[in-house]
Amino acid sequence: MRIRSIVLLLALAVFAAPGQAAKKNYAYYRAGSAVDAAANTSPGTVLMGGGPDVDAAFQWMCQRAGGGDFLVLRATGTDAYNPYVEGLCPGLNSVATLIVPGAAGAGDPFVVSAVRNAEAIWIAGGDQSDYVTNWMGTPLQREVNVKLDAVPVGGTSAGMMVLTPFIYSALGSQGVTSSQALADPFNKYVTLARDLFAVGGLAQTIGDSHFVARDRMGRTMAFMCRVASEGWASAPRAIAIDEETALLVDGPATLVGAGAAYFLEASGPAEACDPKMPLTYANVDVYRITGTGTFDLEAWRGRGGLRYQVSATAGVLSSTREGGSIY
Repeated sequence: MRIRSIVLLLALAVFAAPGQAAKKNYAYYRAGSAVDAAANTSPGTVLMGGGPDVDAAFQWMCQRAGGGDFLVLRATGTDAYNPYVEGLCPGLNSVATLIVPGAAGAGDPFVVSAVRNAEAIWIAGGDQSDYVTNWMGTPLQREVNVKLDAVPVGGTSAGMMVLTPFIYSALGSQGVTSSQALADPFNKYVTLARDLFAVGGLAQTIGDSHFVARDRMGRTMAFMCRVASEGWASAPRAIAIDEETALLVDGPATLVGAGAAYFLEASGPAEACDPKMPLTYANVDVYRITGTGTFDLEAWRGRGGLRYQVSATAGVLSSTREGGSIY
């Protein structure tokens, strides 16, 4: 009787309703080989400003992945990157998308293993508050940081913004605009975080994307004033990228795509960076590169670009650039 009871219990376990099974807290889609490859890789960083993806940036990452396994990380969305990257880089062993919407998934052993076995890591756009809220302090965060010195890593839009050490975390119910941030750098929508990923070469920086298309110079300067007021950096810096544009960082950074990259540096804290008061921040240095221009992040010096200064005076921006353009 006891043997029959055990058999019956096993049968019930096998045929249990699907809803009774443990639900995965991630989604995983893979194209190409199901077996992980071992490959020789080279590190490097891609900062992409959102909008249409830049083919050349992915091909640059694929070359550095050495024919290995390319992993897309995201908190929401689909596996649309899989066929795109696979088409651009037919020499890869595989392309996979891992959707991790919460902290539970970010601690799942499968998720950690997938990151550990990747030869390239791409962080998709979306909402950076998902990444900051759900990945901070998790095994996923730690595993990505382990990989940064060994494999190419990149991100676009929200994915780009979490790669700098200081982060506009977008924890408010809406994204902050330049006019809001200039009028009050402590506006409730100006939320900051730091140190999700420790990408080399980006010290003291905060990132911003969709730069010109969404008129973000003012809010980026407000972010810089807040970074200084928090005591995170005495001379804050920012890297801002246009849409359909990518910065390739390996030694002197180079540019691919249709737009420009902007490198901002302040000599110190803002003259007026207070709650419910408009921002005054004088003479913030800007270096703008397009095309063949380059920028040495370690020396914080560019070549082939344009240098000028932008100031905020009681919340109003002005520029030393000929014609007065802030961009």
